Amino acid sequence: MANSIIDLTTINAIRILSAEAIQKANSGHPGLPLGSAPVAYTLFQNFLKFNNADLKWDDRDRFILSAGHGSMLDYSLLYLYGYGLTKEDLQNFRQLGSKTPGHPEYGHTPGIETTTGPLGQGIANAVGMAAAEAHLAAKFNREGYPVVNHYTYALCGDGCLEEGISYEACSFAGTHELGKLILFYDDNDITIEGDTDITFKEDIAARFKAQGWQVLKVDLVSNPDDTGLIASAVKKAQNDKKHPSIIICKTKIGYGTPLEGSHKCHGAPLGVENLQKTKEKLGWSSEPFEVPDEVFEQTKKANARGAKAERVWKKLFARYEAEYPELAEEYKKAMSGELPDLSANADLFAFEKPMATRQTSATVLNKIAALVPSLMGGSADLAPSNLSDMKNTDQITYGDFTPENYAGRNVHFGIREHAMAAIANGMQLHGGIHAYCATFFIFSDYCKHAMRLSALMNIPVVYILTHDSIGVGEDGPTHEPVEQLIALRSIPNMKVYRPADGKETAAAWISALTGTAPTALVLTRQNLPQYANSGLNALKGGYVLEDCEGTPDVLLIASGSEVEQCVGAKAELAKEGIKARVISMPCFEEYEKQSAEYKESVMPSSVKARVCVEAGSPYSWYRYAGDKGEIIGMSTFGASGPAAQLFKLFGFNVENVVEKAKLSLAK
Repeated sequence: MANSIIDLTTINAIRILSAEAIQKANSGHPGLPLGSAPVAYTLFQNFLKFNNADLKWDDRDRFILSAGHGSMLDYSLLYLYGYGLTKEDLQNFRQLGSKTPGHPEYGHTPGIETTTGPLGQGIANAVGMAAAEAHLAAKFNREGYPVVNHYTYALCGDGCLEEGISYEACSFAGTHELGKLILFYDDNDITIEGDTDITFKEDIAARFKAQGWQVLKVDLVSNPDDTGLIASAVKKAQNDKKHPSIIICKTKIGYGTPLEGSHKCHGAPLGVENLQKTKEKLGWSSEPFEVPDEVFEQTKKANARGAKAERVWKKLFARYEAEYPELAEEYKKAMSGELPDLSANADLFAFEKPMATRQTSATVLNKIAALVPSLMGGSADLAPSNLSDMKNTDQITYGDFTPENYAGRNVHFGIREHAMAAIANGMQLHGGIHAYCATFFIFSDYCKHAMRLSALMNIPVVYILTHDSIGVGEDGPTHEPVEQLIALRSIPNMKVYRPADGKETAAAWISALTGTAPTALVLTRQNLPQYANSGLNALKGGYVLEDCEGTPDVLLIASGSEVEQCVGAKAELAKEGIKARVISMPCFEEYEKQSAEYKESVMPSSVKARVCVEAGSPYSWYRYAGDKGEIIGMSTFGASGPAAQLFKLFGFNVENVVEKAKLSLAK
């Protein structure tokens, strides 16, 4: 099918704007935008459902550039299709403070659905968005009222498909038959080091077919800029609702340039001379960063199509609201993220007997699930151990999220920790869902990059991480977290809660759901006592759990299971006339947000004798120990044996806390 002149002109506008911005910045990746411009144009012009006057319209299609290094493709599209970027924004590509950073950033640039760049993350985010769409459609749609009815599109390159996360996520998508997920694969056979033959020779079509995907192919080497071929493939993908679809687009990296087909145009500007030759080959005569008026007239057609689609949807929703008022109200609450006041619910704090915090978390989770219909999540094949599933009751059936029951709220992620975390990001970003996911704390290492992106994007995904220390016991050092606490605490904007009992666990859940940052709930396998004075104070991150009369001689500071040893040590020290204060520190990040006056009231600067206790790396604690304090932590790996024996072996007992307190007092 022959393209019209305006199709070619608009495709070339995407190419040239991208190349010009990269050249002006003297930094960036021109190869992908030049090769994938026909794909992106066809999608935006003829298929993508969006309204540039309402970028957060619930029923818009989502587009994710998983190959985020090609960010100028995104920015050129957002500029041409009226998302709010200006010519000056393009000219400031990769400059400090601009709306066009080196990789797409959610919340920073209008129209960007998720932060991408770490390869493969965007694919997994797209899977999460498609899962969210399927769930919300099953939950809210009624016959004649498809109020949730949109597609998720993603564009990736060879690098995304080499990353292991893509295998995990695409296997999940195929298993769950997410037919409204469409992935464009820019198959140009080039990465930074050269031809992919040196690392990557597998049959991608066979791989995706084996994972339950529909596989379609478009040859843009023999048929450059043939939007008809692309459009035909998209229609076939849309028509298969049972299988996610991959459209393998065979392209030439750096199309139209003297460097076409070479890795030299992957991650470096074309150069002034090559850029000029590219313009000549493509017949481009406009001044730098200028685009012919007819291009904007063309893109306005897509804008008009999208605006009309939203008007139609709003009329549909008005009829839906009239016929199903309660369902419509629940939908609006879900999409707005509205939550009840959980802190006022005394039932969440009702604990009496000793319990592991993984058990108290399960209790709180299930109570919250009944109050928050948008809560949805699951585990990486560990729900029976990390107790992260929502249990059916006589009043509520939560069910499992499956192709037969997309309305189910329990997600079985499979043994796919990295994809699980990134899929949860996508679910949260989609809207309408409060997402959580769960695994053993040791496996947070597998989740870490996606967790980092949760924090960077400022989205409140909840991470349930159980079996939090040497308390794992017999499984031994391979499964006993040592350095993971400090690793997560080092992530900006990540809250790490390690509660000491049930009431602190409830407070941690409330903080996780009511904040705007992701939260890691780090929970024990072994039973812990319940404390009379714990509770909502845990929202402050650190507080006085047990005190003495007057000014304390020594501060005993701990998180999680080690609070118990500090409480025991306080009693023993009292027998010798030593006054101790026990401070529970479930969340450093929240404690550091408190006022200087509050922190002084908890940890008086005049009290230099301190003991900090935590069954993990000691490095988190130096700021609180001070120059006369002692730290009881883990500076080695653990061992295999009963938990009680391990705690004694590594010094996490009352006797050692007492000894360290006296040592600190003697300094």
